[in-house]
Amino acid sequence: MSYPSISTLFNTRKIRSLMIGSVIATVVSACSSQSESTQASIDNKPSPPNILLILSDDHAWNDYSFMGHEIVKTPALDQLANEGVTFKRGYVPTSLCRPSLATIATGLYANQHGITGNDPSRELPGGKKGAAYQQQRAEIISKIDNLETLPNMLREQGYVSLQTGKWWEGSFSRGGFDQGMTRGFPQPGGRHGDDGLKIGRKGLTTITNFMDKTSAEGKPFLVWYAPFMPHTPHTPPERLLKKYQNRGLSDPIARYYAMIEWFDETNGELFEHLEKTGLKDNTLIVYVSDNGWITNPNQRDRFLPRSKQSPGESGVRTPIMFSLPNSFKPQMRPEVVSSIDIVPTILGAAGLEVPETLPGLNLFDNMANQTPIARDTIFGEGFAHDMDDLNDPESTLMYRWVIEDKWKLILSYDGKNVSYQSFHKGVLAGPRLYNVLEDEYEKVNLADKHPELVARLSGKLEDWYPVKTRSILK
Repeated sequence: MSYPSISTLFNTRKIRSLMIGSVIATVVSACSSQSESTQASIDNKPSPPNILLILSDDHAWNDYSFMGHEIVKTPALDQLANEGVTFKRGYVPTSLCRPSLATIATGLYANQHGITGNDPSRELPGGKKGAAYQQQRAEIISKIDNLETLPNMLREQGYVSLQTGKWWEGSFSRGGFDQGMTRGFPQPGGRHGDDGLKIGRKGLTTITNFMDKTSAEGKPFLVWYAPFMPHTPHTPPERLLKKYQNRGLSDPIARYYAMIEWFDETNGELFEHLEKTGLKDNTLIVYVSDNGWITNPNQRDRFLPRSKQSPGESGVRTPIMFSLPNSFKPQMRPEVVSSIDIVPTILGAAGLEVPETLPGLNLFDNMANQTPIARDTIFGEGFAHDMDDLNDPESTLMYRWVIEDKWKLILSYDGKNVSYQSFHKGVLAGPRLYNVLEDEYEKVNLADKHPELVARLSGKLEDWYPVKTRSILK
């Protein structure tokens, strides 16, 4: 056997060394380029958007300039509607303040989160001042402790959150907010906002300072802006009140319209601040009203039946808007959407996975890509103002409703209605079927003419969630 010479071995090893060195250099160069590319990709990846969630209070679906109102002026919200994605056929599942806000905070229906009414039963021993009433009030608030709220979900992505305005569920911290204005029950005035209710009516510096500080720290923010507006008391500035009184309107209606314009002005201030500070392009603004309202023209600060607390369009319908300039082009969308879609859509915008337990849809891609929404039906429910059995939502179930395209079916139920049976007398009847595209004010009940449709839509309600409480079908 012959062996290679020393010189041959040396040259061969030298060549191999050079080849290995070349390979290593190539790999190192490639890894370096890949690392630089990855870092560049990370650097260029848009940061999670800031979120400004605006919730008006007791505001009718058509009382906006952009919705066609001939008297009310809402220039700030008009601008938002024209710049963002506007769903004119938006809805809240429940037309009462507290359960509606709890749905917006959790993404769950009232029958899921269990906060179905505003207050405990006033029929408890001792009434509102009794120990039983206060105990039940604390028990209702404690329901939020077992629920995942939007601020909690967003914290995973580094969000810092602020609560202002209306908040029923105790202290802001119980809702998962990092900062807030509401101390909550059992503080004096802690029923639904205490100090938080000053926002808007008494300036906006709490919000603008929070935005500036959080942004300076390089963190995304969530602002819950739920001012007590245009909610009663209708006490607008004199300059706005005179503007509407001069149109010959009754005093209650003039005050309500002036409150809407005052609320709109506060939104304009926030939008201007976002623009001035360079935050607007990457801030997701979401707008919705908690429920509807029809002012009693003869009685200040009162509403008429078929609005707040009712399943009518004037109770549950609201425009829902999303604006994110760096992602959404202006769109006026025809689809029916619900406030249960707000939480999953915000999570989608923040780059977070949407829990399967949420019943709503993440609309982010539909808005970004301008694609149709794959859903043709939404649902809602209504309960008495006061809660009876805190662990049985059906104890005060008054109605459920379903909308499929142009059709809306309302079914009434015989759940215990502590104090509003007489208020809704004549309204609690069923079934009621309306073509809401042609009859927006639900004047013509078509149930008798379309019994097959009533049966099919009733089946959809049962499939949504079955109830044992008897439906009123007479």
